[in-house]
Amino acid sequence: MKMNCSLILGVMIATSAIAQDNTNTLPPIPAPSAAVAPASSAPAPAMEAAPAPAPAKKKHKAAPVKPIKEPMVSLVPGPAEVAANVNARGQAGLKGEVVTHLKKGETVTVLEQINLDKHKANEPAQWAKITLPSSTHVWVKSSFIDAASKTVSTKKLNLRAGPGENYSVLGVIERGTAVNEITAKNGWTQIDPPANTYAFVAAMFLKQEAPAPAPVAVAPPTPAPPEAQQPIAPLPPQPRIVSHEGVVRAVGSIAAPTKYELYDPATEVNINYLYTTSPNLDLSKYVNMRIIVTGEEGLDARWKDTPLINIQDIRVIQEVAVPKVIFKSPRQSQRH
Repeated sequence: MKMNCSLILGVMIATSAIAQDNTNTLPPIPAPSAAVAPASSAPAPAMEAAPAPAPAKKKHKAAPVKPIKEPMVSLVPGPAEVAANVNARGQAGLKGEVVTHLKKGETVTVLEQINLDKHKANEPAQWAKITLPSSTHVWVKSSFIDAASKTVSTKKLNLRAGPGENYSVLGVIERGTAVNEITAKNGWTQIDPPANTYAFVAAMFLKQEAPAPAPVAVAPPTPAPPEAQQPIAPLPPQPRIVSHEGVVRAVGSIAAPTKYELYDPATEVNINYLYTTSPNLDLSKYVNMRIIVTGEEGLDARWKDTPLINIQDIRVIQEVAVPKVIFKSPRQSQRH
């Protein structure tokens, strides 16, 4: 009896403990609601498409400046004819302001030729300093002109291309020089140009007559008997002997008349193709040397505008790669 009561009491205590454990567990998590906001019967508005970016504008590159074709010019002091309508400037180069205009056919006086060491690709390298035409006026500072005598009152006075110190100097006059006034402006006086006033013009637009070769003295022939006299044939034209300075380089073109040429290093322009009939003259020894070459100048028979010089004498004035060599043709050696 006691054993049965003990068993019944144990079962009740165990059942109570289990009931307490179940009440301490968390309640089940409810399932998420399946309710969804009702879909609108109207279709959703379409997204507005972003405008396509405008194509980038292509930047047009400026066309490269092509170098001008400038022939080699050799002017000497003296008269020259203007070959085309051209500007005369206050300085040698396009930086000089235009002083006056020269017309084709005019005659000017060349004072000297100036070759620019540095110049732009579209700018001539060879310029001529000329006497300013008398029809072009110049300007001087009024305070340095004596009002009574109309003469220069300072030791030296600049002649300028315009009424201001920012204009180019075209010459200088000294104290006591009389001037002929034209007009006055803002403290400057315009006058007739003195004899020593100058300007500059691109040398390739001037041309000079080539000096006539010196006549060769020919001994008069011994008179022949009347019965043996024959008509005297005219003398052949004398060869044109010239001297040019430049640098020797090899010619890469197989169409060139010779393998070597003389060129101006400042402009890279050909002066002459070098030609020789002497087997003792090796022109390869002169490559990259600055020389003065003398000889008979002519034109190649195939290319009428290609100058050739038949070498008679070579003088090295600047060595670059090989020792100095002096060559003289047999004809030149006999003359000296």
